[in-house]
Amino acid sequence: MYRTRRRLAAAAAALALGAALTACAGQSGASAPSASVGAGSEVAAHNDADTAFAQMMIVHHEGAIEMAGLAVERADDPAVLALAERIEAAQSPEIELMAGWLEAWGEDATPVGHEGMDHGGMQMEGMDHGEAMGVLDDLEGDPFDQRFLELMIAHHEGAVVMSESQLEDGENPDALDLAQQIIDAQTTEIAEMQALRTGS
Repeated sequence: MYRTRRRLAAAAAALALGAALTACAGQSGASAPSASVGAGSEVAAHNDADTAFAQMMIVHHEGAIEMAGLAVERADDPAVLALAERIEAAQSPEIELMAGWLEAWGEDATPVGHEGMDHGGMQMEGMDHGEAMGVLDDLEGDPFDQRFLELMIAHHEGAVVMSESQLEDGENPDALDLAQQIIDAQTTEIAEMQALRTGS
């Protein structure tokens, strides 16, 4: 009887451990890429450039989403509205992805000394993010659309520069892949916005 109880207890403990490991694996997979979960060596496969890229691109994306959100409310041209909606839809999941990496890497989600910093250290035509939002907030109709396109082009150009630096200095395969995706997607959107500005 005693042996039976011991065997049952051991089996129950094994099942509980297996369930816990499965749950942890599922949670990690939902928030971080495959190369950033699993064995400790894989989680640690990142360098300072990867960390800085994720931290700063999160802040940079947050700025783009705020600008795009205003365009969703204010845009007069349906093409500008559609673009703003795509920017929101694309960059929100990327923020979650990068936040998952930072958590898996044991890194802070916010860069040290972020207080008072511009979004991603970006200047748009000599303005920081707050100043650019103030300019846009005073406009409506076609003037809004044109200024939004100008500022978002500058914002995207900053993301491309940041991503190019990541390709040169980064180590983590998932972060390198995302950097290339950002370059490809935002270069295409820059061309689209330039065409919208000129009406071509």
